Amino acid sequence: MNTRLIENQKSTRAGEYRPQPGGNSAFYPAEFPPSDFKLDLSLASQLSAADRALGNLIGAAEVLPDTDVFVFMYVRREAVLSSQIEGTEASLMDLLEWEKQAEGEERQVPVREISNYIQAMRHGLEALSRLPLSQRLIRSIHGVLMEGVRGGETHRTPGEFRRSQNWVGGPTPQTATYVPPPVPQMRDALNQYESFLHTDSSIPPLIQVALAHAQFETIHPFLDGNGRMGRLLITFQLAAQGILREPILYLSIFFKRNRRAYYDRLQAVRDDGDWEGWVSFFLQGVVEVATDASETVSRVITLRDGLREQLTRDFGRRSGNAIQVLDNLFTYPLISVRDAVEITGLSQPAANRLVNDLAEAGILRESTGRKRDRLFRFDSYLDLFTEREARG
Repeated sequence: MNTRLIENQKSTRAGEYRPQPGGNSAFYPAEFPPSDFKLDLSLASQLSAADRALGNLIGAAEVLPDTDVFVFMYVRREAVLSSQIEGTEASLMDLLEWEKQAEGEERQVPVREISNYIQAMRHGLEALSRLPLSQRLIRSIHGVLMEGVRGGETHRTPGEFRRSQNWVGGPTPQTATYVPPPVPQMRDALNQYESFLHTDSSIPPLIQVALAHAQFETIHPFLDGNGRMGRLLITFQLAAQGILREPILYLSIFFKRNRRAYYDRLQAVRDDGDWEGWVSFFLQGVVEVATDASETVSRVITLRDGLREQLTRDFGRRSGNAIQVLDNLFTYPLISVRDAVEITGLSQPAANRLVNDLAEAGILRESTGRKRDRLFRFDSYLDLFTEREARG
């Protein structure tokens, strides 16, 4: 029997590994939440910083002329990064171009996974306005997330909790880096998890969200998509608790930058019972991501105001149409001449001249290299959502 996981265990505080008939060991979660969680002075200080950073972000977003514009791009970046953590090879530009139907067939499967993430986010947030966050709703969201993606619906059972053993890493449970609880224990753990989501608690909200994410990833209740689903649930739980009015906090960029630490911290909960170490890591992520997002909001406002002033100054009588196009670019940072016709009501030749002049002014850049069906990028806006990703 491979006893590697059992030998690695230093604490049964979060649960314990038990031998299985197949020769592997699986994790059996302890009662959740942990009754002996320790909010010491160091964690309390981190929590205060995280609450402050999140409050600053909420305040910054309220200054935006249209919060939906910011959310539109932020949700897409989150979808890309969360999917990339799981190995999806597609970028933010791949997604935007695919949505414009400008990409080839070879990109459609990986980009579909990212698009599903966005649809699952919308589905979950809309449903939360009517329903509590529950196992039923989680299954429904998972069904949207996994529709038509890798693995096929027959094998991955979108929208259904698993009815067989799964594992993480390695070709078999015997060589896996982690084997989640068997199905009966999984069901018990899910019931405790759901109860925790709806129980009044003295645990501060951000710590509740951190504990819930670690427990969900430990339970691993689906055959596929557990990582993406767990990261979606962070946003849903924050919304359900009334902490966020808009979905503007996404931790996938932090988890991707610190991917090894992310997995190690989750595994340390199981092996060492180190709930506090995981929560500390999570709160660090909230501070970094909320601070970055607040800075991005400020830069969006600065960019918008500066470009509107430039167009008013340089485009004369055409400045009204140019500003209409610009405002639309902050909603969707790719545009064709046909789009410009629809936005402004100009004739095709006039819209073509306007788009070309915006390119001459350095606001747009043609990205296809074609003479027909050209697509222009709003690079200065796109850069606000990609440069931090590139640095990470």
